[in-house]
This record gives sequence, C-alpha cells and structure tokens, in this order.
Amino acid sequence: MTPSSVQTPERLLHRLEWRVIRRLDGQLQGDYRTMFRGVGVDVADLREYELGDDVRHIDWNVTARTDVAHVRTFLEDRELTAWMLLDRSPSMGFGPTDRQKETVLVEVAVALARVLTRGGNRVGAILYNNAVERTIAPRTGRRQVLRLAHELLRPAAESSGTTDLRRLIEAGASVARQRSLVFVVSDFISEPGWERAMSRLTERHEVIAIRLVDPRELDLPDAGWIVVEDVETGELLSVDTGDPEFRRRFSDAASARQNEIHQLAKQAGTPLYEISTDDDLVRALVRMVESRRRQRR
Repeated sequence: MTPSSVQTPERLLHRLEWRVIRRLDGQLQGDYRTMFRGVGVDVADLREYELGDDVRHIDWNVTARTDVAHVRTFLEDRELTAWMLLDRSPSMGFGPTDRQKETVLVEVAVALARVLTRGGNRVGAILYNNAVERTIAPRTGRRQVLRLAHELLRPAAESSGTTDLRRLIEAGASVARQRSLVFVVSDFISEPGWERAMSRLTERHEVIAIRLVDPRELDLPDAGWIVVEDVETGELLSVDTGDPEFRRRFSDAASARQNEIHQLAKQAGTPLYEISTDDDLVRALVRMVESRRRQRR
C-alpha cells in the first residue's frame, strides 16, 4: 500500500502536527535550533582549537602567527534555507505493507519541513528516482509543506537500473547556491561513489544524512523457501530462509554493508542517523537531537 492510497496532503500534515510535532514540542520545548541551526557566515570570535572541532573552521593565518591552532566561531543565522534530497528509488518500497521505507521518508520529510517553516525558514526539495523527478524551490509557510506532501504522495516515476545517489547529491549541490542545511534521506542502497559527492557538498553546506532501514534487511526471518526480487534490477532468486547458515551469512553481509555506509559517511564528514520502519518517529527525531547536542559538546 503506497502513502498516496490512504492519505491526502492536508490529512497527512494534520496527523503529523498532532502526533509528531506537538510531542516534539513537549519533549524539546521547541528547541529545534539545536538540531537544525545552520552555521552563519559572519565570524563572531576566535578561540583555541579543541578536540572534535570542525577542521574546516581553522583560521590558518592566526594559527601560523601563534603556533597554536585557532578556530573561527560564527554568528548563527537567524533564518536558514533547508534543502531535502529525497530518494524515491524502488528499494524504498521495501518494508511492511502499512509502513514501507517510502512511507517513513514521507513522514520524515513533511515533519521536518513543518518544523523548519514554523520558524520562518525556507524549505526546498529534490525528489529523485535515478533521475530528478521534481525540484521544489525553497519557500516558507504551511502551503509549502502541503506542496511537498502533495508531490511525495504522488507515485514515483518509473526507473530502471541500480540507484546512483551521486547524481542526487550533485543535483542538490547545483541548486543550493547559498550556504544551506541539507538533508539527504535515503536507504543508501546505491552504486559506489556517492561519498565523494557528499564530501564536496559538506565543503559548502551543513549536511545531515538520514538512512531509512527495515529490520528484515538486517536479520532475515525464518520463512522457509521464498522467492526474492531485487527491486533495483528485477532479478529473481529462490532462497531457503530456514537454513541457519544462510541466515547467518545474510546477517554478516548486511552488517558489513551497514558498517561500510557509516564509514563512507564519516569519510564524507557527514553525520549519519538511522530511522527504522518500526521506529516511533518522535523518539527517532529526539535521538537525532540528543546526538547532535553531544557532538557539539
């Protein structure tokens, strides 16, 4: 069941405002800037480098003069522009019939967009399915969130071949002219090379990667002989999920892939957060906030 078969933009946004955003207000006291603040362009001060500081903010002239590493601190932008790079490739259709990864993507994108626009910030988006489906120019206000919801509730365009996230990230870099907050929301099932594009994106923007997963992708249940289809390529394969050795190899391969994705994101200088199809969305977003607070400390 796709999101569009049970939702309208107004109903979706109303449900998220009551069930997600109001609960976030209660748990975070509206302190979304901790999670979403962008780095300003105005230098506020200089201080000595501390372990964990962003090396991109080192002032090399002052460091050379004093022989002590110094970093620039910035005035926080009062308003920011956020871009959402949203992966709608076939693999996002995996998961329970009532809560596939694509359903979680819609909820995450609309909830974040509403949180940001309530603060007067502008939100834009790129919808991608191995090609750019639609680019939504950044605007503020509830109407903009409804437009995003409307586009996300439409069925994704047909696509073929394995997903290449590099092209989505490069498309984001081409449209985000000013320094922005960029969310990349995907399951990161992709051709290799996306991390290099992500690294270039982080040179100019503050980037947050959100990986959507389903527990069955990591731990295959015992369901006997089944036929599985690679939704990216259409290949069919018959497997015996009742074989403990097969399930162990599957789990090991899934863990290795998960570790690789986290390492590539780390190399790109991008924090990577995971949200599962069986997660409570409020708890998942609060985890993101708390993690970013710890990183900044």
